[in-house]
Amino acid sequence: MQEIERKFLVKNDDYKLEAVQVYHIVQAYLNRDPQRTVRIRIKNGQAFLTIKGASNDTGTTRFEWETEIPLDDAKALLDLAEPGIIEKVRYIVPAGDNLFFEIDEFLGDNEGLVLAEIELPDENTFFNKPVWLGEEVTGNPAYYNAQLSKES
Repeated sequence: MQEIERKFLVKNDDYKLEAVQVYHIVQAYLNRDPQRTVRIRIKNGQAFLTIKGASNDTGTTRFEWETEIPLDDAKALLDLAEPGIIEKVRYIVPAGDNLFFEIDEFLGDNEGLVLAEIELPDENTFFNKPVWLGEEVTGNPAYYNAQLSKES
């Protein structure tokens, strides 16, 4: 129940050529408190409820609990969410050794922003950095989805 990830800006759209899956995602927050965010997400017709805790000092690690919920329940919960719905297209790109980049191309008010995340088994796991990977923004709250939803 722990998420370890690093986050980066993306320089160009070359990642699309490497993508093995693409998802459409709509999500909103029932709670954006930095100590415990509660998110509703609909991804290609599946729905999820996620609770995340505060990040550690490096911004790479935090508690995460997620469960699938009925789609109708998620749609009803979206109506209760705090203002600011995020809509994005997610590209899944292999990163070797059973690792994957999740590249989010934001739509709506955050259009033009493209972020790549990679979940790691531990904070020191080595991974290859493709040429399209830009500046690291791990731990920068401005790039947390809960913050980006406030901009929507």
